Amino acid sequence: MQAASPTLAREEQVVILELDGDPYGIDIGKVQEIIRMKPITHVPNSPPFIEGVTNLRGRVVPVMDLRKRFGGAAREPTRRTRIVVVEIGPHTLGLIVDAVSEVLRVPADRVEPPSSLIAETESKLVRAVAKVDDRLVLLLDLEYLPSEVDRLDLDTVGADRTIEGRD
Repeated sequence: MQAASPTLAREEQVVILELDGDPYGIDIGKVQEIIRMKPITHVPNSPPFIEGVTNLRGRVVPVMDLRKRFGGAAREPTRRTRIVVVEIGPHTLGLIVDAVSEVLRVPADRVEPPSSLIAETESKLVRAVAKVDDRLVLLLDLEYLPSEVDRLDLDTVGADRTIEGRD
């Protein structure tokens, strides 16, 4: 049996999300599942980018519109729109994205830290930039997706609660 090559040992596997035609990557280890759009119940007084909650096999899961979180405009869902269910610390959160296009293995030598201009903004969300073929993919750090205030809101919106019945 051969040992893993150094290249394979130094790569990360990311799920590629699309927002406004731009690719973003998140660590596949944070992704619980990817589902089609489903009914979302609005929760009053939640942050503008929290669409509400949905029933995921008996669990109440808050759903965030990633376009709105990044300061973009909301868009009507299409047949490609997905909810990417992720784990952020103790929270389960659904992320509405325009599409999920692929899962990639990105060698470590193709990943660079973001420019200091990006790193100094509110966007600690971008942990690295991956050079994949002829495109750049912004790799997101999901830990920074909800701010501390938002984390408190997630608790009140219904994170990790269960309900009877199924979706």
